Amino acid sequence: MAITAALVKELREQTGVGMMDCKKALNETNGDLEAAVDWLRTKGLAKAAKKAGRVAAEGLVGVVTSGTKGAVVEVNSETDFVARNAEFQGLVNDIATLALEKGDDVEQLAAATYPGKSHSVADEVTNAVAKIGENMTLRRSATVSVDEGVVCSYVHNAVVDGLGGIGILVGLKTSGDASKLEGIGRQLAMHIAATNPLAISPEGLDQDVVDRERAVFAEQAAGSGKPAEIVEKMVEGRMRKYYEEVCLLSQTFVIDGETKVGDVVKNAEKEAGAPVELVDFKRFAIGEGIEKEESDFAAEVAAAAGN
Repeated sequence: MAITAALVKELREQTGVGMMDCKKALNETNGDLEAAVDWLRTKGLAKAAKKAGRVAAEGLVGVVTSGTKGAVVEVNSETDFVARNAEFQGLVNDIATLALEKGDDVEQLAAATYPGKSHSVADEVTNAVAKIGENMTLRRSATVSVDEGVVCSYVHNAVVDGLGGIGILVGLKTSGDASKLEGIGRQLAMHIAATNPLAISPEGLDQDVVDRERAVFAEQAAGSGKPAEIVEKMVEGRMRKYYEEVCLLSQTFVIDGETKVGDVVKNAEKEAGAPVELVDFKRFAIGEGIEKEESDFAAEVAAAAGN
């Protein structure tokens, strides 16, 4: 029987499974729609597709470093219980390791061949959904690299090595002894975990964000009734304080509560024996920016009991 586009579309609408898997199912069952549905169910694909609409805001952040390069990924699940699942942990670690090679493009990463398998990362995630029983998504990926130096990492609320709730990468560039920077690099990553800076310096801030902050400060200062030149100085003072709060190098180092991060990096030059530059950082926190569904547990229990 000829497998038409209309037949593939009908199967997709019934099951929610992707077009290519639907076409494969119909080929395997000689175009028998009901048999194709059953084929997809035996593969766990129909079950996985039904879960795809559910909010996944938990899961794990995975971090992997190798000398002058590091990668961080976020793989979401519906509940935090899955983060304790060894198979899920292995999945996230494998994806993070592959991201070292594939880089920041999450779509390219999802399309890459999963390590040790003949199918893609996206297909492996789908298989995990069917097996573990929760919706899962590969949400994002990022890398940090330096021409020379070291990329350091830190994972907050780690469940196992390299996997946890918050993952940070820090790139330190130096022509000196990079091995001497491992300790301070980890401390800088811990600092970033705690303070969540927006950029390394004011030059790296989104201009729209800067303009919005300045407008707010200007409106507040204008309400003081003071002369325009005083108002302008008030705005500039508040902007300097804002930069100190959100720009990494201007922040006070949380480890000692005294030194500016920029001075911490400068002091590291003594250990490395050469200039040191903090060139990049990445910070992923699990579920940040995802709108979670609020549920009434008592109501769910009552509904399940038929009340």
